[in-house]
Amino acid sequence: MKSSNEESANDQVGERSYWRWSKQDFFPEESFRNWGTYRSALSLMCFRLKDRIKGRSDDVTELQELRKQSENDMKRCLNWWDLIWVGLGGHIGAGIFVLTGQEAHEHAGPAIVLSYVVAGASAMLSVFCYTEFAVEIPVAGGSFAYLRVELGDFVAFIAAGNILLESVVGTAAVARAWTSYFSNLLNRPSNSLRIHTSLRNGYNLLDPIAVAVLVITATIAMISTKQASRINWVASAINTVAILFIIIAGFVHANPSNLTPFMPYGAKGVFQAAAVVYFGYTGFDSISNMAEETKNPSKDIPIGLLGSMSIITVTYCLMALVLSMLQKYNELDENAAFSVAFQSVGMRWAKYLVDLGALKGMTTVLLIGALGQARYTTHIARAHMIPPWFALVHPKTGTPINATLLITISSALIAFFSSLDILASLLSVSTLFIFTMMAVAVLVRRYYVRDKTPQQNLSKLGAFLLIIVASSIGTSAYWGLSPNGWIGYCVTIPLWFLGTLGIYKFLPQQRTPKAWGVPFVPWLPSLSIATNMFLMGSSGSAAFLRFVICTIVMLVYYLLFGLHATYDMAHLPQQPEAKLQQVDNEDDGKSNSQEAHVSFP
Repeated sequence: MKSSNEESANDQVGERSYWRWSKQDFFPEESFRNWGTYRSALSLMCFRLKDRIKGRSDDVTELQELRKQSENDMKRCLNWWDLIWVGLGGHIGAGIFVLTGQEAHEHAGPAIVLSYVVAGASAMLSVFCYTEFAVEIPVAGGSFAYLRVELGDFVAFIAAGNILLESVVGTAAVARAWTSYFSNLLNRPSNSLRIHTSLRNGYNLLDPIAVAVLVITATIAMISTKQASRINWVASAINTVAILFIIIAGFVHANPSNLTPFMPYGAKGVFQAAAVVYFGYTGFDSISNMAEETKNPSKDIPIGLLGSMSIITVTYCLMALVLSMLQKYNELDENAAFSVAFQSVGMRWAKYLVDLGALKGMTTVLLIGALGQARYTTHIARAHMIPPWFALVHPKTGTPINATLLITISSALIAFFSSLDILASLLSVSTLFIFTMMAVAVLVRRYYVRDKTPQQNLSKLGAFLLIIVASSIGTSAYWGLSPNGWIGYCVTIPLWFLGTLGIYKFLPQQRTPKAWGVPFVPWLPSLSIATNMFLMGSSGSAAFLRFVICTIVMLVYYLLFGLHATYDMAHLPQQPEAKLQQVDNEDDGKSNSQEAHVSFP
């Protein structure tokens, strides 16, 4: 056995213990040295905001410099086979097993299969965009790192906030669904294992089981990435057997008459459901987050991302079709649709296999979520958007334990109180926003290189991107206001086409991908922007309201803390060690006198 001294040495980071809690670990930046420096930093908020909006990172900084903030490297232990199973394990959970019944019952009817086709096509476009970045910038930060390089610190922060929101809310949603299926496995009502209270509706069913499941999966993720991958592989393999049973047995007992009427809520219901079930496709970003632990990113990541997403899209569509044929859409159970559907055709015993498969699927989603989300958080902390204490990698496990704890505790608190429908609607809007930004970032990366692209071409690119985004928003808005109209599309769709054609015809590509790139640029990224915007517009107003409120909260945090921490990080290497008094030369010298008021003893 190891001695206590050997165990203690395993927890050392250089000469310091991993388990440390000093102010220097949370707020090491000069702006937070004392109250005086913090007040001075706040007085320069406008100048610093302008600086950060213009600020850009680069590939080298993300790949090398920021990784030093973690003090230990993550272990490169994954190959393409691991990544495919990470993708499968990170997807097939609450999205298909819970949201399918909920959205078929409420919005799409049997046309829920079309909702999965639409959502899957949109997700695949985003997968192409993610893959190019993950191959070229294989770091744990995923979309946050990519957006920092191409669109700047401020846009990256908005994405980071939504990434953390997506991570916390998505994990909480799956944990809540886990409890529902576990209750059904025990032949009890969906809410029977939750604690009923007198709180507001939607927040009045407390869920301690969801909290326990989150703690267990997070613990496995913190111990070892490779071990977690192996557990996921085994669990996903077992889950695959359950899914094959659902599809085969479902078609055997299918009643095609249940598909009539096919679109009881019309096309609007199909797209509204697609915006929600998109949640089921969001696990693929966990693969890009694992890039830093992948042995051969240029080979393994494209195979892992595109391979797993192709399998998942086909699986989802088949499962949705089976469910629609087993039982009438208006009779589907919204919490455990597949189990109840098999009972309705006389296969009462099958519910146990379905429930076990669903539970295994949701468990692997939580496990992969704990892995990927912690890596996101780690890189965000490396950039000092949040306290750098969360960037530390444990020297023994090679995993970001602090970041994992942040996501797990936050998710557990939300899962304990909030219902699944509230969580899923908010999650979809947040995710679609991030994926839209990723598509924009691909176009910027291909057509703009600092100190190389002429200013005239940069202006053209900005104008064409504005046309693409504005026309996509216009199409989405017109759909929401007049679903049966067509005149508006005669304006918005040609504008989108002309904006994309303008980039294709009048702007030369400034960068060629080194190993793997998005095909059909600019058409494919532009189509990704349009489809994501359209699905965002198909979400309910309540989801947008929650999204806006969360974004406002993020901006308040950024202006009070994140802005000043990242400003110090960006400018410290360019300043004398004792103080920061100079400002960016681009400010025409006007702000030099203002910045001189900031004194860092």
